[in-house]
Amino acid sequence: MTGAAQIDTRNGDPTLLVADDDDVFRSVLSRALRRRGYAVVSASDAASAFALAANDPPKFAVVDLKMPGASGLELVERLHALDAKTRIVVLTGYASIATAVEAMKLGAIGYLSKPATADEIATALERDRGNSSIELDGTPPSIERIEWEHIQRVLLEHDGNISATARALKMHRRTLQRKLAKRPVRR
Repeated sequence: MTGAAQIDTRNGDPTLLVADDDDVFRSVLSRALRRRGYAVVSASDAASAFALAANDPPKFAVVDLKMPGASGLELVERLHALDAKTRIVVLTGYASIATAVEAMKLGAIGYLSKPATADEIATALERDRGNSSIELDGTPPSIERIEWEHIQRVLLEHDGNISATARALKMHRRTLQRKLAKRPVRR
């Protein structure tokens, strides 16, 4: 349902934009965040989300990385340009170091892998500082994870263009598409 938007405004509650193309996830997350005191505005793609934000810039935003049309990274950049005070958290089922770094450079304050709970998202939205006591993983990433990270970085460098990325990786386009269709490998 491209372009779908839902608005729930409450006087006094901080506005929160949820941009995610998964209708069920967006609906469930919106309800959960309303229960936590946010006035939720939601959209299923970046263009609709930005149109809503342009009318009334939200205090908070939760943005899915992969949506039809413009990517979540593009939406993060546009939301940050619209109002640098908007606190943006990026959600993705395709987490990579490259996209996390880019999201932060473009103005996001947090980056969470799906599935993330409403509590985790609310905590990320409200947190002002990083957590230096987070436990560090002492095991190196697997070869499959390193490959996934590299593909994501090259894809980002080529603005999401599959053909250009396949050429840069010296890989057949279909092979690259198969690799991208898989979920990222855990460390």
